[in-house]
Amino acid sequence: MTAPGVVRLRPRSAAAMAAVTIVGLFGFGWPLLDARLAGASSQTAHSSDASWLFVGLLTLLLVIVLAEISEGGIDAKAVAVLGVLAGCGAALRPLSGGVTGFSFAFFLLIPAGRVFGRSFGFVLGAITLLASALLTGGVGPWLPFEMLGFAWTGFGAGCLPRMTGRAEVYLLAGYGAVSGFLYGLLLNLSFWPFAQYLPQQIAFVPGGDVYTNVVHWIRFDLTTSLGFDIPRAVGNAILILFLGGPVLAALRRVSRRANFNAVPTFSPQPSEGLPTS
Repeated sequence: MTAPGVVRLRPRSAAAMAAVTIVGLFGFGWPLLDARLAGASSQTAHSSDASWLFVGLLTLLLVIVLAEISEGGIDAKAVAVLGVLAGCGAALRPLSGGVTGFSFAFFLLIPAGRVFGRSFGFVLGAITLLASALLTGGVGPWLPFEMLGFAWTGFGAGCLPRMTGRAEVYLLAGYGAVSGFLYGLLLNLSFWPFAQYLPQQIAFVPGGDVYTNVVHWIRFDLTTSLGFDIPRAVGNAILILFLGGPVLAALRRVSRRANFNAVPTFSPQPSEGLPTS
């Protein structure tokens, strides 16, 4: 049974999210299957396919929202809450600086996905990154990959098992740490195959088998990216441990007041002034 206040995942929006996931996984992973990357460079990484991925992602996100609206999963109240949270997340992200890899936006996204559900968290993650990029001028070939990474983070928060009290906060803190590492690992895949300056032991091998390139990808992450991934993971965990409880309580209060799952009923208005038998 769906918890009260959670925006339920409907069949049409589930199908749209599955399509986004398939397109996104192909966008991230196709270099591992393409042997024609020997002449590519990190400066031109995804310069051609990123625009198509971005357009496709926005289209499918719109399909998800429209599907939720048509099936009664998202109403005007949920759209309003989505807009407010996306705006807050977009405003928080520049405050993080980004130099260390840590971002305040995770701290809001994970509790919101937990409280409002998988579909809400998915859309919130993608819209938050889009709004943040437009706010800071950070629009580039990397944007659709960052949007997908945030979207999957919000979706995953809504998939966590039910817990209450302090145990729930610990669960979200652990998820925040793990998702911080996975986000960095995934984003590395968006540019690592095109980096020609890397040593042979961690560089992408054009035409190499998938196993070899996956091993090199993980080595690259361990040797170059942990300096960004660790602050992100630790920052997520610490913020959720200390502030996750009040944020969850506030979001649940909003959810109860909005009452997203309420089903309107209509009863006939009795006619005044007419005789009744």
